[in-house]
Amino acid sequence: MPLSEMKRQTIERGVEDRAKTPFAANDFLKAMRALFQWARKGKHIEIDPTEGVKGFPHKTEGFHVWTDEEIARFKARWPIGTRERLAFAVLLYTGMRRGDASTLGRQHIKDGTITFRTQKTGQQVTIPVLPKLAAVINATKTGDLALIATQDGHAMTKESFGNWFKDACKAAGVPGTAHGLRKAGATHAAEHGFTEAELEAWFGWSGGRMASLYTRKANRGKLAVAAARKLNIKATSIP
Repeated sequence: MPLSEMKRQTIERGVEDRAKTPFAANDFLKAMRALFQWARKGKHIEIDPTEGVKGFPHKTEGFHVWTDEEIARFKARWPIGTRERLAFAVLLYTGMRRGDASTLGRQHIKDGTITFRTQKTGQQVTIPVLPKLAAVINATKTGDLALIATQDGHAMTKESFGNWFKDACKAAGVPGTAHGLRKAGATHAAEHGFTEAELEAWFGWSGGRMASLYTRKANRGKLAVAAARKLNIKATSIP
């Protein structure tokens, strides 16, 4: 078997061995491809063994993640005391999906802790009531079995909750959705040092895939900031 074919098969096995972590598999392939393209360009090899080796398809980012500016704009439009601000606080400070947020009630809160079972995965989640969320709840007229209740005191379905919150976003001039706010919460948590295990416990995930996505992005951001500092140091030292 030609040496180039052996190298290609080795690279394919390296990608396949990382199948459970597609991003890691693609990063491995990118690194190998860059290496062998450099080697070929320098005439160290004649054939690039990474040619024809396929990685894993990239999925889209999905829902728009709220920016800090959008969060500030929503707060300005919907002050504390409105149902819209309460929904915002629940989504951001608990990381709940819309179905769980729409049914969150006082029966789920005890001694400063929220305990509930997620509708989507059945995972039991136990998280603290953060001070900012407690302040909004205490200042808002709520329902009992559903904090974010309709005018007659009933809980909304996840669909009606999602549509109602989307209308509130439009009124505030932001392109956000309920799920995008959950993603913003996960992003902030990862950027503030949450581990993958902590992210899974807070957001009701399992399997490591979603948690690793957020920690990976957060780590990439920290590396970029560190690199920028190094570049600045080198730039200022140039005579």
